[in-house]
Amino acid sequence: MDQKNLLLAIVISVVILLGFQFLFEKMRPPQPVPAQKPALTAQTPANQTAAPGPAAPAVPGTNAPPGATPGAPAAAATAAPESRDQVLAQAPRVKIDTPRLHGSINLVGGRIDDLALADYHETVDPKSPEVVLLSPSGTADPYFAEFGWIPANTGDQVKLPAPDTKWTAPPQPLTPTHPVALTWDNGAGLVFTRTIAVDQNYMFTVTDAVQNNGSSPVALRPYALDSRTGIAEGTAYYILHEGLAGYLAGHVFGGGGGFLWLQDPDTYAKLVSDEPRKYTSTGGWFGFTDKYWLTALIPPQQETIDARIMHTGQGDANRFQADYVSSAVTAAPGASATSSNRFFAGAKEVDLLDKYRDEGIPKFDLAIDWGLYYFITKPIFFVLRFFHGILGNFGLAILLLTLLIKLAFFPLANKSYSAMSKMKLLQPEMQKVRERFPDDKQRQQQETMALYKKVGANPLAGCLPIVIQIPVFFSLYKVLFVTIEMRHAPFFGWIHDLSAPDPTSFANLFGLLPFSPPAFLMIGAWPLMMGVTMFLQQKLNPQPVDPVQARMFMFLPIMFTYMLSGFPAGLVIYWAWNNLLSIAQQWAIMHRAGAA
Repeated sequence: MDQKNLLLAIVISVVILLGFQFLFEKMRPPQPVPAQKPALTAQTPANQTAAPGPAAPAVPGTNAPPGATPGAPAAAATAAPESRDQVLAQAPRVKIDTPRLHGSINLVGGRIDDLALADYHETVDPKSPEVVLLSPSGTADPYFAEFGWIPANTGDQVKLPAPDTKWTAPPQPLTPTHPVALTWDNGAGLVFTRTIAVDQNYMFTVTDAVQNNGSSPVALRPYALDSRTGIAEGTAYYILHEGLAGYLAGHVFGGGGGFLWLQDPDTYAKLVSDEPRKYTSTGGWFGFTDKYWLTALIPPQQETIDARIMHTGQGDANRFQADYVSSAVTAAPGASATSSNRFFAGAKEVDLLDKYRDEGIPKFDLAIDWGLYYFITKPIFFVLRFFHGILGNFGLAILLLTLLIKLAFFPLANKSYSAMSKMKLLQPEMQKVRERFPDDKQRQQQETMALYKKVGANPLAGCLPIVIQIPVFFSLYKVLFVTIEMRHAPFFGWIHDLSAPDPTSFANLFGLLPFSPPAFLMIGAWPLMMGVTMFLQQKLNPQPVDPVQARMFMFLPIMFTYMLSGFPAGLVIYWAWNNLLSIAQQWAIMHRAGAA
């Protein structure tokens, strides 16, 4: 009975560990899928239509100006994509040069559409290319931000900047201390100025102004859009939210709160074309998140906006757009009107997002998907970072955190191991009971429970050291998996990235043989060490008398070794070190009790 309970506890723990987030997602009510798949097209302003919602700015892949009559996508959207360098050379640009960002502003359309992150590289090699976040139209996966104006009233014939408008700007680059001012004269009395500034990190401030040199007032509505084509590789993680993220109208969607996926609720992978989702919100923010990167539109927090999220296309042609329009402003003759918006494009660094949240962007820190156990996950991250500041290595920080967790649960573990010692001492008596009543299972259980009661042993106590680790284990997994601070964080030896699986494999003798094993044979040195420690710990436990149960228990270290071989190396190191500490504690207690 005791072995069955322990085996059941282990199986349940594994199910909880690997399946909780997936099952939690499955239980969500599915999003309704419309009968027709609408195309992303420009529409007239919302205040001039019967249906509520924002006006549609230009659509990704089109050259239609905001508020124009819907039309077919421009040739650039259907032509074969060109190389990034070719596209960047086709239009005049203003260089972006900050300590953390490299790229340029496209003077055709005034878009922010070329951005690379100076502090982050594609691989652990610091000489590898910088991570590219934004790309212009004409490339394989356009990704950009656009700002501008639409007429406040349907029927107003105002010549406004469009995606093909050619702005002028001085030759100086955009830096944190030097904003860039783009200008365009519509030739009909209106002069438009777009001033783009950037801070020391990843926050752009875009201030659009219109000077009315005509004789009639002009009423306009400012807009902003975040357009993305294509899906980043590796977005099939069921424990991680990627895609739409934000906070609008009191509703959090994306990581950290309620979920609003632009995915099929059954398959999670096949994207569907939804009707535009519309929100009226005072302030907030929204955009698109990847595992480590985020782009987000941030309107003035005191203004009411009409926001919209759209998707169309399938396969390699998935397009997404997040956009909003603000309230109308009027430029009287001889006067000007302005609108200011912010745009975040960069890495989801914990301190940085917390800083922007504290400066007035509500719930901006929830762009990081801390998961259901966020109240454990985020503190674990801060503890690890504190230890990293002392030790200079996140791997050592994980070892120290594990030791502290063991100390915190020391009294409970002592009781559990003491109970297991008593059970181990009872094994000869339990074997005699089975021999006396070989065909009477009920009598066997009665006599066994009597023995437990006699010595004060609890058959379920041995499960506690496993069960109590599940939330901590999963929270550490989330920290390693979602925080960019763990990305490319080295340990010692062959572990150059704690957030990635152990790169070695027993199949090629850990690199001694000159070939690359297939994925299913990528079982590295640390997973094997973890499996050995699990096997040794298992030997200290009371051994099953039933040969079937004994074989199942022997298989568990093998199963965990194979299963954890694909997990982040930092998590495997934690598990192996935790096992070693448990072995030492359990052996000491059992030795004192005479059971070792």
